[in-house]
Amino acid sequence: MNSTALNAARRRTELEALGNGDRVDVIVIGGGITGVGIALDAATRGLSVALVEKHDLAFGTSRWSSKLVHGGLRYLATGNVGIARRSAIERGILMTRNAPHLVTAMPQLVPLLPSMSKPSRALVRFGFAAGDGLRRLAGTPAATLPRSRRIDAQRAVELAPTVRRDGLDGAFLAYDGQLIDDARLVTAVARTAAQHGARILTGVAASNATGTSVTLTDRLTGESCDVTARAVINASGVWAGEVDPSIKLRPSRGTHLVFDAATFGNPVAALTVPIPGELNRFVFAMPEQLGRVYLGLTDEDAPGPVPDVPEPTPEEVSFLLATVNTALDTALTSADVVGAYAGLRPLVDAGAGRTADVSRDHAVTVSPSGVISVIGGKLTEYRYMAEDVLDQAIALRGLPAGDCRTRNLPLVGAPSNPVATLRHPMQMPGSLVARYGAEAPNVIAAASCERPTDPVADGIDVIRAEFEYAVSHEGALTVEDIVDRRTRIGLVEADRQTVLTVAEEMLAGVL
Repeated sequence: MNSTALNAARRRTELEALGNGDRVDVIVIGGGITGVGIALDAATRGLSVALVEKHDLAFGTSRWSSKLVHGGLRYLATGNVGIARRSAIERGILMTRNAPHLVTAMPQLVPLLPSMSKPSRALVRFGFAAGDGLRRLAGTPAATLPRSRRIDAQRAVELAPTVRRDGLDGAFLAYDGQLIDDARLVTAVARTAAQHGARILTGVAASNATGTSVTLTDRLTGESCDVTARAVINASGVWAGEVDPSIKLRPSRGTHLVFDAATFGNPVAALTVPIPGELNRFVFAMPEQLGRVYLGLTDEDAPGPVPDVPEPTPEEVSFLLATVNTALDTALTSADVVGAYAGLRPLVDAGAGRTADVSRDHAVTVSPSGVISVIGGKLTEYRYMAEDVLDQAIALRGLPAGDCRTRNLPLVGAPSNPVATLRHPMQMPGSLVARYGAEAPNVIAAASCERPTDPVADGIDVIRAEFEYAVSHEGALTVEDIVDRRTRIGLVEADRQTVLTVAEEMLAGVL
């Protein structure tokens, strides 16, 4: 069993081995959730695999999601039963086997206000009942994901204190899966892949990809080498067309706003607000880690060159505020917004129509040069997508692989992952356990910095040991990797500025 620790020393050793002519079965291009999922699946089937990522783990779309592991309810409403059923199954696998430490049940509250029409109420009630059916079909126990129900106005206010009270006729309450953080899931999958022998190489750009070879460039040193493999898999998301120009995607921008949780009265449930004039679309104000609420999300065409970091538009900000204000007692303004982020969905181009109506299904394609690409899809189904593309790669290339094992494979931090959890006499902070699960004691025990359990800044529940662990065990190579992806402090610029010095200190100390 290999170590799960990703760091600069391991990266250097593994990159040198590839430069010296090591051949691998599979090269994966892209370090988002799909790419790391493929690397984990390949490694656990007994294949040698190297994953290369130009920037950092979860640099692209995989850190800009709603942090939800959807049960597929909205796909049921559009008649796409297949993707709805698969989403519910994959959600159950994550919550009960792969990552019970990272995915928990999130209450979703739909307030019954006078502005909500009878057909709309009937549709939500039917949808939640169908969601219960999907949960049962997927075999997810009610103890993991409670069944939906109607609650009275008093209980609704307890769960979402700033909900509009005038005319409030109770609420529908349902549950879905919520990630503590999407980028943390990517890191956990990547480290579990490393645990099974995969080489996870960030800061490495891929070019000149063919079905059996690729040029790798170390962006830290500028050195390049050509590497051969039996299969090259492109999992670069919205950038897939840069690897295989025959691919046509239709990126769609999803924007979220970040608030202090106190602005929403420190809610326990996600306030779910119907978009006026739409039957099956909502915005969500979701309680999140670090004392935040994320409000999302939009679905807008994003044509043109793909930016490294997409930006929300003023129109999207106004739309989200106007929609949530229909369900609030006191209107929010842009002055209440402490941060914002936008991500691009890598939708398969189906021609005309709204991006909101484009299928979230994925596709596997093979380029004229033999590069195998996986495009489209959604975070919830990353494991299924990885299994699908690898099954096809194995068949196409005759790879000597076993059966897929990821369905029952606990990730690093899950209680049943064999990574030894060191016993630590200290009481673990709840926020540390929420982010690291059973591995939380290791984070403190592995620290060599001074005052490891002190917060990185006043009022931020991330401790100094977490910054060090990001560098020593989670592959962080820059201050941005620590602040913007291993932790999400960077979502609020004021907080970001208060922790940069500590991040620099930890980076220098470990490297």
